[in-house]
Amino acid sequence: MGGDHAPHNVVQGAVDCARDPRCDFQILLIGQDDAIRAHLPDPIPSNISIRHTDEIVAMKDSISVALKSRRNSSMYRALEWHRDGDVQGFISAGNTGAMMALSTLILGRLPGVERPSIGTFLPSAKGPVLLIDAGANVDSKPSHLAQFGIMGSIYTELMLRRERPKVGLLNVGEEESKGNDACIAAWPLLKAAPINFIGNIEGRDILKGTADVVVCDGFTGNIILKFAESFPGLLKSKFYEYAALGLFKKLWVGLIAGTIKKMIKDWDYQEYGGVPLLGVNGVSIIGHGSSSPKAIMNMIFAAKNMVDRRVNETIREAMASQQTPT
Repeated sequence: MGGDHAPHNVVQGAVDCARDPRCDFQILLIGQDDAIRAHLPDPIPSNISIRHTDEIVAMKDSISVALKSRRNSSMYRALEWHRDGDVQGFISAGNTGAMMALSTLILGRLPGVERPSIGTFLPSAKGPVLLIDAGANVDSKPSHLAQFGIMGSIYTELMLRRERPKVGLLNVGEEESKGNDACIAAWPLLKAAPINFIGNIEGRDILKGTADVVVCDGFTGNIILKFAESFPGLLKSKFYEYAALGLFKKLWVGLIAGTIKKMIKDWDYQEYGGVPLLGVNGVSIIGHGSSSPKAIMNMIFAAKNMVDRRVNETIREAMASQQTPT
């Protein structure tokens, strides 16, 4: 029921997923029954079912309203059913703040995790790079940054099948002594963590693919993410401007249109669907409010892959190994 184009895009994405040959699982649509059925085909795919809830967490609702006054909403009830084991993963294109708050409150944190964080993939010259934290925590302590590195390393290794991913700390210089107090204090914690830490990296290293995992606080990470999301639009507008300069240039742009489309595809959020809230005791995938059916479908598959590849169990084991016995 959440998102700018709900429930149509969400239902259509679920239907597309259900019809995909890779879909060997059940999809539960949670929300207002009549509104959902109005967008389902006849007959309904056998691997789709509906569970009715009366309320909705609106995009304009504050976190406090979602927590206190929307306890029979699709988001609140779905997370409760996930916590209780009725479902193994949850996705939503709804209110992001409410999604993070309710996921943390209802599912709880994995043991040892101080702050859940958002991880998102960005393109690079060497393949996808995970940026973590991408916006869950505006301020981060050194210990939080170290845990982001551990969780990001596990997520990248399991989801991308990339052995011993390289983890870099985003900073203003490569030297260990560079940066603000949090980065300076986080460096030795990351060095001691059970990850392949390569030290500090700079902003220019992200698109080079110098690191497979880029660690930063959520304030910095969200700015980078939003900047990156603007790049495909700029690229397309520049090609349109060039094509408008004359017939020859228009023909040239037409000839390379396929290449341009492939280039931009690497920047398309729809390919990954949504971003995981890592560190909560469950699978919670947060999508864009403007998510297309394709993005919804890929969010569902991302949630399924997190379950199949035991991401949370591996994070739990890694966090346990970091705890000092009392």
